[in-house]
Amino acid sequence: MNGSALDPATRARLLDTSVPTVVSLLWRKGFHNTFLFKPKPLNRGSVKFVGPAFTVRTVPMREDLVAAQVSGERANLQARSVADIGAGEVLVVAMDGETRTAFMGDIMTTHLHVKGVAGIVLDGAVSDVAAIAEIPIAVFCTGNAAIPITSHRFVIDLNVPVGIDGVLVMPGDVVMGDANGIVVIPAQLAEEISLAAAERELLEAFVLGRVREGAPLEGTYPPDAETLVAFEAWRQSRIEGR
Repeated sequence: MNGSALDPATRARLLDTSVPTVVSLLWRKGFHNTFLFKPKPLNRGSVKFVGPAFTVRTVPMREDLVAAQVSGERANLQARSVADIGAGEVLVVAMDGETRTAFMGDIMTTHLHVKGVAGIVLDGAVSDVAAIAEIPIAVFCTGNAAIPITSHRFVIDLNVPVGIDGVLVMPGDVVMGDANGIVVIPAQLAEEISLAAAERELLEAFVLGRVREGAPLEGTYPPDAETLVAFEAWRQSRIEGR
C-alpha cells in the first residue's frame, strides 16, 4: 500500500476523530496492543496525521556491515527509505528504543515534509530537535542524539513487519497520531474503524452537549436507552436541517 492507496474518505474520517476513540474501538474488536506509549511529538504545531506505514527495520550496528555500506557493497537502506517512501505514507522506524544515535536530522525531515510524507514515528532518537520542531510535519520519537545512526544501529530491511514500542506494525497498516499518542490500525480494518469512529464522535458530541447543559452523568454517559433515543432524534434533526 502507498499513500494514494488509502481511501481518501477513510483518511478524512480518521483525521476527524481521536486516537483514544480508535484505540477503544480496536480494543472492543479484540485488538489489545495497538497503542504506542513512548514516542512523543516534537512539533509545536499540529501533530495529527494518518497514513499507511512504510517500515524501516534496524538492528544493532556491526562494523563489517557498516564498512560494506561505506564501500558500496551493501545498499544504504537508510537513504533508500527516504527515497522510496511515497506521499501520504508514514515513515515507521523500529530502533528497539535506542536513543544514543539519531536516524535523521532536520535536513532529512525537511525533505520528507516537502515530499508530502504524512508523519514520522521512531522508537529511537533524532538529531536537531529544535530545528525539527519548527518543520510542519508530525515527528514522534523517544530521544535526541547528535550521533549518526551507524554508531549504534544499522538499517537492515525495508517494508517488513517490525515491532515498535512493543507494537507490531505491518507494511501498509494505517498509523494514526495526535496529541494523545499513536495507534496502529490493521490495514484490513481501517475503513470499518473509521466509520465506527465517526459514529462514536457524533454520539460523544451529543452527550457532551447534554452534560454541558447540566444533565446528570448517570444515564447520559455511558448513554442509556433514553439518551440513545434522544440522540437518534437529534441526529435526524441535523440531517433534515441540512
